[in-house]
Amino acid sequence: MGDPESRGKELMEQAEKKLTTSKGFLSSVFGGGGNKTEDAIELYQRAANTFKMAKKWNNAGEAFCKAAELHLKNGSRHDGSTCYVDAATCYKKSDPKEAVACLEKAIEQYLEMGRFSIAAKHHQTIAETFEGEGELEKAITHYEQAADYFKGEESNAAANKALLKVAQHAAQLEDYVKAIKVYEDVAATSLESSLLKYSAKEYFFRAGLCHLCVDVLNAQQALDRYAEMYPAFQDSREYKLIKTLTEHVEHEDVEAFTDAVKDYDSISRLDQWYTTLLLRIKKTLASGELC
Repeated sequence: MGDPESRGKELMEQAEKKLTTSKGFLSSVFGGGGNKTEDAIELYQRAANTFKMAKKWNNAGEAFCKAAELHLKNGSRHDGSTCYVDAATCYKKSDPKEAVACLEKAIEQYLEMGRFSIAAKHHQTIAETFEGEGELEKAITHYEQAADYFKGEESNAAANKALLKVAQHAAQLEDYVKAIKVYEDVAATSLESSLLKYSAKEYFFRAGLCHLCVDVLNAQQALDRYAEMYPAFQDSREYKLIKTLTEHVEHEDVEAFTDAVKDYDSISRLDQWYTTLLLRIKKTLASGELC
């Protein structure tokens, strides 16, 4: 039987022969010999799984792609899409760009079938792939598309989850206007639900920091609006921190700003996203440009 890689190559060759070898006269007349395309699909899928055993991810991805193309040729969108997703899973381990290309082909088929929720999930996977590659602008595009499809299917929780990723990355790229709008929209949506309204505190906190990255007056006005929308926010440590930071920025007091952040962090640990924005504000404050 040989090693898995050699066996996979043999199966690929057999599949190619199935597609290129003409049926004999008797087979063509009496219908013997089965369906060449279906036989080739089976061989390609067997080859793909054999390559997976050998951890030859590119070969496995290529084999799944060939199976997908034949499924589509046979009019089977569902099976073709499934094979493209399988191919993407393999390529993700060796060639992220090919993985994205395969998922985009799968998405195209799912949209034709009206399977918008599945298409949205694959857009999320593409976005995560771009995140891993550090291509945040492309990640944002796919998270936005995922959110759009989720909303169309009334999957609002999934849509908000994708939108929060949009806001997170937009802020990282210093597109604070976009980040603020998303955080405020998601917060407003959360306030409509008795189960989700408590999470609005975090979104207002994030939006407030984004405002503070731009302009201290905007941050003060935003805090007033948030408190009006969600009175309980005024009692939170997050509200009090932003209120304190805006005062220190207004007075250009870098030392007091630093101490306030340290005090908060000693009780509620700030993650990398918060730290990045706070350091940006501090740096701008120290330079005298933010007031």
